[in-house]
Amino acid sequence: MAVDNRRLAELASHDAFVHRHNGPGANDVAQMLETLGVDGMPALIEKTVPAGIRLDRELNLEAPRGEAEALDYLKRLARQNKVFKTYIGQGYYNTHTPAVIARNVLENPGWYTAYTPYQPEISQGRLEGLLNFQQMVMDLTGMELANASLLDEATAAAEAMALCHRANKKVKSERFFVADDVLPQTLDVLRTRAAYFNIELVVDAAERINDHEVFGALFQYPGETGRIRDLAPLIDAARQRNVMTCVAADLMSLVLLREPGALGADVVLGNSQRFGVPMGYGGPHAAFFATTDKLKRSIPGRIIGVSKDSRGNQALRMAMQTREQHIRREKATSNICTAQALLANMAGFYAVYHGAEGLRTIATRIHRLTSILAEGLKRKGVQLAHDSWFDTLTLTGVDAGKIHGRALTHEINPRFYADGRIGISLDETTTAADVAVLFDVLLGDEHDLSVAALDDAVVASGSSGIPAGCERESGFLTHPNFTRYRSETEMLRYLKRLENRDLSLTHAMIPLGSCTMKLNATSEMVPITWPEFAHIHPFAPADQAVGYKQMIDELAAFLVEITGYEHISMQPNSGAQGEYAGLVAIRRYQAHEGQGHRDICLIPSSAHGTNPASAAMAQMKVVVVECDKDGNIDLADLRDKAERHSESLSAIMLTYPSTHGVFEEGVHEACRIVHEHGGQVYIDGANMNAQVGLCRPGDFGGDVSHLNLHKTFCIPHGGGGPGMGPIGVKAHLAPFVSNHVVTPIAGVREECGAVSAAAFGSASILPISWAYIKMMGASGLREATELAILNANYIATRLEKHYPILYKGVNGTVAHECIIDIRPLKSASDISEEDIAKRLMDYGFHAPTMSFPVPGTLMIEPTESESRYEIDRFCDAMIAIREEIAKVESGDWPADDNPLVNAPHTMADLMDAGWERPYSRELGAFPSDAVKAAKVWPAVNRVDNVYGDRQLICSCPTIDSYRD
Repeated sequence: MAVDNRRLAELASHDAFVHRHNGPGANDVAQMLETLGVDGMPALIEKTVPAGIRLDRELNLEAPRGEAEALDYLKRLARQNKVFKTYIGQGYYNTHTPAVIARNVLENPGWYTAYTPYQPEISQGRLEGLLNFQQMVMDLTGMELANASLLDEATAAAEAMALCHRANKKVKSERFFVADDVLPQTLDVLRTRAAYFNIELVVDAAERINDHEVFGALFQYPGETGRIRDLAPLIDAARQRNVMTCVAADLMSLVLLREPGALGADVVLGNSQRFGVPMGYGGPHAAFFATTDKLKRSIPGRIIGVSKDSRGNQALRMAMQTREQHIRREKATSNICTAQALLANMAGFYAVYHGAEGLRTIATRIHRLTSILAEGLKRKGVQLAHDSWFDTLTLTGVDAGKIHGRALTHEINPRFYADGRIGISLDETTTAADVAVLFDVLLGDEHDLSVAALDDAVVASGSSGIPAGCERESGFLTHPNFTRYRSETEMLRYLKRLENRDLSLTHAMIPLGSCTMKLNATSEMVPITWPEFAHIHPFAPADQAVGYKQMIDELAAFLVEITGYEHISMQPNSGAQGEYAGLVAIRRYQAHEGQGHRDICLIPSSAHGTNPASAAMAQMKVVVVECDKDGNIDLADLRDKAERHSESLSAIMLTYPSTHGVFEEGVHEACRIVHEHGGQVYIDGANMNAQVGLCRPGDFGGDVSHLNLHKTFCIPHGGGGPGMGPIGVKAHLAPFVSNHVVTPIAGVREECGAVSAAAFGSASILPISWAYIKMMGASGLREATELAILNANYIATRLEKHYPILYKGVNGTVAHECIIDIRPLKSASDISEEDIAKRLMDYGFHAPTMSFPVPGTLMIEPTESESRYEIDRFCDAMIAIREEIAKVESGDWPADDNPLVNAPHTMADLMDAGWERPYSRELGAFPSDAVKAAKVWPAVNRVDNVYGDRQLICSCPTIDSYRD
């Protein structure tokens, strides 16, 4: 029977994933192009993307696969991974994710498609979740303040070192002490960071801290081999010498161990992964970071604080945002611009669900099983490296070879040290039966140990691995949020109640410029919870992660072709960390070439704030290059500054298309000028979604770029994280990207230290980007880019009669985003960009980016995933708001009492007994037919930011405050 392949191909293409991902259909595209007055998509691209950089071929990628086909292929890769029972520890543990949290948070687009809570009135749910996380960390660490999470434990330790360096004004030393039992991956990252801060690391036994003149110190608690030290005398002795102290703590152990705050620590940090977050071959996980109150103005990252709204009701917000790098630029104390919000929320909810009693049960069980294991091993003459432990034992004098063979037979992973020692770390998933298997593996099958008998002996003797004086005596998690939700019914309702207080992509377009809130397709998200990806330890033997390696290698090959670079480093686990990793690779290369003196970084005035902050962290001196009146880099100013600093020019950091939303015609020339003077070209990948399939940064002059996989390549923002920021580099930089001390990476110089705790960053979310590229194919990716450009130009065209469009390209088009100028309207009406942002909530939308990159503006990016219907709904809302502004301008509404300055409107407003405003309740809360059909209610009225910073409260409010 003959098969009509052409017809089958047509049927397949009709149901292709690209049509699920891209919003506008063929008829929509035609009508939108007609609105622009452009004859076809090729004509629009020709007007927008400079001819000199356009790719003259299709990307060399496989034909797109359907959703089922791609998932089937990925499942076959996943099956190549071996999910052994893991006892490696080293900061990563098996854990049980409560099903109610897995289904209703991790797998719920209402949580994972939300944006960073910069607009708190429509972010109260995830803000409360993050506040729970902060309270949990403060309670368990005994500290006065905690942030809303960092990227991983190792980078949190690096941030702690940097904090001590800038905060310790009493000690002039440039040396930082690291106890020799700190996790090896942490020490690896510390070495990288210290090198560009001119900090000398002193690694020695913890007890020898007083032998060294240092400004700060880091202790591991418990140590990486399981030993529990009483740190109190060491910390006290350090304080007597004005040395600041940091403790990297295991969060679960703090349920039973004396809290570091009670020991006198200045900073406490660690990983919350074992609070219900899968290992995922290294991430994403939420690091925690807590300090004393006196360090509150120095703490890195985001902090959630309690404020009030315009009605005087309690409201949450991101506090103390003036520290963030988009304000301070090269004077920033950190380049962090993200958190691990989704994972922090999961860890916080884990604590909410279990409460103090549940956590004590889990921690006590882990410790008791470890004590049973220790007792049995000692009875059989096995030497333990220490007589103290929480969950980890280190065995010495054993036959590691025989144990390795038995471990493979039983499919378990102990930790094998290079010197023959063996480490065993238990966790909440360990059972008595598992301990029996461990005896078989560690002692051979002929031992006569009984776990039950050993348990009786441990209980009868009252033996414990926790030294006297190190037991926790204080309570924790006493707030009602941690005592109320024990049944799944109550927990489910709590999670849903919080979800309902947020706006996410499940509700509406989030039109944020430079943030790219595109579809995170369900088929892309499915694999992250597969056990073959979720339950692999990052330091598992390579032959157990073969499927992971193939998936990562395939994704890297896709990105090499898409970017025009020769190598991809997958280690950086955020965009800002990718910036830092790229600049460090440049500095390492230049030092190797005898050009280590080059330290000038040229950065356009329009750049993302992370750019100058990252340059400062890489010990570069920032020289700002001006922009011309059209928002383009002033090439004359660039040429002048490149010549002036020719001998010391290290790099330029460009964003392309520019942060002003324009494909600059002079990008080739800018790259040539820098190369001519011996510098390297860093091209920020924040706007890569306007290039894929049309042009490649590696072709038009880039030496290195980071790629925001959480923007261009569909990893979701998760309410402010996770993210991934791998870097693409030219061949000459490839040997100088980040290696890893635990998991060495082929082709990278051994001395090139890590920037992240795990070799492949947040590996468990890489299948998302892999699936996106696999299902889109070359033509689909190009079409997505073209539609992003079309949608932005369509918005600019519809709105330009009502709002000035600040920047356009030489042919009158914008790239994938456009900036509207609110300053003239503010001069005429006193209505600000913030008023418009808040009023958009009443129309059911999240605001565009406010006052970046130009103060007094709104930057709008629609993405290719948004339908014409949704784009028109947004444009209609913006036009209606302009008409409302006109009523203020004309005096129909008072400048201090109108729908814009009173926005957003809540249910509380509508319930006012006496509505005395000069507009109706309906206009206030239901300003359009679309809103009447589907209303998203802001949870609170406009939040008072000034009050929140003056009254800094970053812990869960008392129950009385809820009543009030």
